[in-house]
Amino acid sequence: MDSRCSSSADSRLTGRVAINTTPICARVESYEAGEKKCISDVRRTFCLFVTFDLLFITLLWIIELNVNGGIQKQLDKEVLHYDYHASFFDIFLLAVFRFASLILAYAVCKLRHWWAIAITTAVSCAFLIAKVILSKLLSQGAFGYLLPIISFVLAWIETWLLDFKVLPQEAEDENRYQSIMDATERAPLMYPGPLSDGQFYSPPESVADSDEELDDKHDPEKGLIQQVI
Repeated sequence: MDSRCSSSADSRLTGRVAINTTPICARVESYEAGEKKCISDVRRTFCLFVTFDLLFITLLWIIELNVNGGIQKQLDKEVLHYDYHASFFDIFLLAVFRFASLILAYAVCKLRHWWAIAITTAVSCAFLIAKVILSKLLSQGAFGYLLPIISFVLAWIETWLLDFKVLPQEAEDENRYQSIMDATERAPLMYPGPLSDGQFYSPPESVADSDEELDDKHDPEKGLIQQVI
């Protein structure tokens, strides 16, 4: 009887510990699986947008070359005979600079600080503002407006994505993982210790005593005689 009570108590305790630790272990394993990835999901989205920035500016520049007299002729004019006041080639190089710097900083080196994108955004804004003021792009049709404005907007969208999405989300995930690990370390101290056999011990009933009590109930005269004796 004692062994059965003890085994029952141990099984209930083991089941309780397993139920309590299973969600924590699942969350820890989920976070560790995410850490095994090269980069987080939000950081990968940011890198994809940086790539989109380069490809979109490149596409617009190629369209501009083709519209204004043919790609080969305009490449010779804007690249080989570069003129700051009339060429769009430097805006393309600015997109290449943003792409190379941000991918190197946040995809290869996996920085968790905003200084790299602050530099690229500041350089982009300063160059584009100076380009619009000093150059003659505004007299060259729609692309004179389109390329500087889109390049400026994309640079600030990248800054917003990193500062308000990537870095806060990764910091939140890291804090959540740390809290889970702390809870896992404290978990064994919060569980009750092994239950003693005495808490579940009940003395075995005597068959002889039970039979006598049953006879007394059915034979009141016998019970009265026993009380008199």
